[in-house]
Amino acid sequence: MKIAIATLGKDENSDISERAGRAPYYLIFDENGKLLETVKNPFGMGSGGAGFGVAKMLGDKGVDTVVAGKFGGNMVMAMKERGFEYYEAKGKPKEALAKVLKK
Repeated sequence: MKIAIATLGKDENSDISERAGRAPYYLIFDENGKLLETVKNPFGMGSGGAGFGVAKMLGDKGVDTVVAGKFGGNMVMAMKERGFEYYEAKGKPKEALAKVLKK
């Protein structure tokens, strides 16, 4: 299991990003809560298609669960097509990660 959390910064002390598709970074954790990778979101700037692009990028990295402040309709559709679970959360990544891992 890999969990990607949309964040405003590069580390675990950053806040969760309100916008999933346009989040500046994604922190990818394993099922034990260990940070595996920090990914700069190449779709963070620009117009249209961010949700689809982010879902593909995360799927290519083996992610199956995504956490962000909010998800747009296109990203929800793209995640459902890939069988992702997704959760909306605010605060710090570790707090959200603890809740996801309890489910």
